Amino acid sequence: MRVTIIGGGILGTAHALEAVDRGHRVTHLEREVEARGATVRNFGLVWVSGRADHELAASLRSRELWEQIGARIPGVGFRPAGSLTLLRTPREVAVAEQVATRADAEARGFELVDSERARAINPALRGKFVAALHCSRDGAVESRQAMPAIREHLDATGRYEFLPGTEARAIDGTTVRDDRGRRHEGDLVLLCPGAAHGGLTRDVAGELPVRRVRLQMMQTDPLGEPLTTAIADGDSFRYYPGFAGTALDTLRDNEPQDPVAGEHRMQLLCVQRLHGGLTIGDTHSYDEPFAFDTDDAPYAYLTSLVEEFLGRPLPPIRRRWAGVYSQCVDPGELVSRTQTAEGVWVVTGPGGRGMTLGPAIAEQTAQLIEL
Repeated sequence: MRVTIIGGGILGTAHALEAVDRGHRVTHLEREVEARGATVRNFGLVWVSGRADHELAASLRSRELWEQIGARIPGVGFRPAGSLTLLRTPREVAVAEQVATRADAEARGFELVDSERARAINPALRGKFVAALHCSRDGAVESRQAMPAIREHLDATGRYEFLPGTEARAIDGTTVRDDRGRRHEGDLVLLCPGAAHGGLTRDVAGELPVRRVRLQMMQTDPLGEPLTTAIADGDSFRYYPGFAGTALDTLRDNEPQDPVAGEHRMQLLCVQRLHGGLTIGDTHSYDEPFAFDTDDAPYAYLTSLVEEFLGRPLPPIRRRWAGVYSQCVDPGELVSRTQTAEGVWVVTGPGGRGMTLGPAIAEQTAQLIEL
């Protein structure tokens, strides 16, 4: 088949890889010269640990697919680093104790460890915490280099063409017309627009059941030593549905977040890039119009929190940024996947799960439409 994919982010690129792997030819359009949205403004985490029950199988499958992709495309930078959620209070420990004894704990790779064991797993953690929830199933990829690496791999097949700086303007049947007036004829169109819910997406699909979410993040200079796992704090329990339970209810009812963390709906996630720097975040904002500038208070809070866990000052902050991602409003769905016409599908809205679930979502799409 001739498959035209619109959108060069993780979903578009994962669908391109899936289509080419199944023997099809792909023409891939991206309106920017390089993807600049949530696909590159994220942690690169393949985050299994906190996914809801209905997401767990897909998350584990995607983790498996990322490992396979990393083996044949080393440039994506996959590594099975695992994670440590660092706990500071007895109520946070109680949440970890509860989830570590559930029936799905082994599948998620959960183990509650004391601070001494956590430091043996990740020697860079020389600061203050009382225990940690270890998740051996979590992983990471290099979000800023994964898409170019996958495209280079696809280009070598001879069945893939990437058209950067090319905006799709209209879809007529399964023919796509771009902003240069060119027509891209094919048998199937997959529109993966990310957070661009207007324009062509609205023309094709109308109002989709998705919303946009804004976040703030930052990156440091090289740490100077390995951070062998990703790290999170106990506030992440509040944002990931996989930690739901009576212990979490008790935590929420009796232990409010730090005022800055509460105001900005924050959790700590931190992962080391291959160049040694740390990517640190994040915040959540759901009410549009979003601010066009960044707020310093979350950065100061995150810096102090990571320094508390590391027991040392952070290297200088090299970059700060904001990003916007698309989130399906139905918590029971992994993504909004809509057939708008014969041979035309719109796939968007994985929320903050895009890097984690991208390969599995593409595989599911291929199975659904019998690609």
